[in-house]
Amino acid sequence: MKAFVTGGTGFIGHHVIRKLVERGYEVYALIRSEKNRAKIEALGAQAVFGDITHLDTMREGMIGSDVVFHLAALYQVGVHDNKHIERINVDGTRNVLGLAFELEIPKIIYTSTVGVFGDTKGLLVEEGFVQNEPLNTLYERTKWQAHYDIALPLIELGAPIIIVMPGGVYGPGDSSIFGQLMRYFYQGKLPILSGADTMLTFAHVDDVAEGHVLAAEKGKIGEEYILAGSPVTLKDLTNLWAKLSGKPAPWLNISAKYVRPLAPLFDFIAQKFPLPEFATGEAVCSLGSTYIARSSKAWGRLGWRPRSLEEGLTETLNELAKELNAPTKPAPVMLNRQQKVVGLAVGATLLIFLLWLARKRWGISKK
Repeated sequence: MKAFVTGGTGFIGHHVIRKLVERGYEVYALIRSEKNRAKIEALGAQAVFGDITHLDTMREGMIGSDVVFHLAALYQVGVHDNKHIERINVDGTRNVLGLAFELEIPKIIYTSTVGVFGDTKGLLVEEGFVQNEPLNTLYERTKWQAHYDIALPLIELGAPIIIVMPGGVYGPGDSSIFGQLMRYFYQGKLPILSGADTMLTFAHVDDVAEGHVLAAEKGKIGEEYILAGSPVTLKDLTNLWAKLSGKPAPWLNISAKYVRPLAPLFDFIAQKFPLPEFATGEAVCSLGSTYIARSSKAWGRLGWRPRSLEEGLTETLNELAKELNAPTKPAPVMLNRQQKVVGLAVGATLLIFLLWLARKRWGISKK
């Protein structure tokens, strides 16, 4: 069995490749640069030079495949280069899925996201839910386009596409917005948690990769499968980090409604200084949203069984501790410029919160 994979050097993709190789697949993985060849070959796959934004560079490697996995996407929050992310997430998806359909590949697995549902307003939604309100981030909007304007219309034309929809994905080596947040927490740089009421559904990266392979082996063409864990708020998530790591939880949790008005401030700062993704204007606008969806279909039809959040986070935090080699009581360090800027932004958040609290408790006038 031959499998062609895009995004194989990504967070989820390299786990998918490893699982396919373990199952005996002959895997061909698309790479854009020589530096990624070693990563792919170390997994037991064959590297193929190409680019999802240039359709013909994929043709030779994809020909004769039994299944194509399209995972390649740009997942970043706070990106303002619309054309770049659209070229990858929208045009790239059109190229990969369209070429696979043209070449009559028997099965195509497309990685969408629960993010296309946007803020579910507290509802635990299932496949088929459609968001009728504006989405918060450019990533969500481009993935919505790829899902609803490309993948589903191709399915209607007869393309053998199966869509998998991960929620929040975590695990060792995560460099996404949530991986950054966990790193800041572990290093003691997250004393204040803004948007503590934001809610997501997380699953371990290895389990999400397993869900991809199960979709290829057991999934029904034309169907969508959500791959997500149980809903958890950011407050509960950081409290669990604290419990498992022995590190202190944030000492102040601020509701999103008091932070979202500051999004323009964070955007302004981001234009002057590099900020972590969770401190960008887009991320702040997303606070308080519920990105939650139910995986009953994947459980029932694919036999997907993700590990518990506590089990997965224990492993992730242990690996993070090894990576950082952090002592129990870290020595004082001088703050760099970026950390100072983030601190000022967090300080502004706290100041507005305290002013609000004063007005509410003691009736202080706004004048």
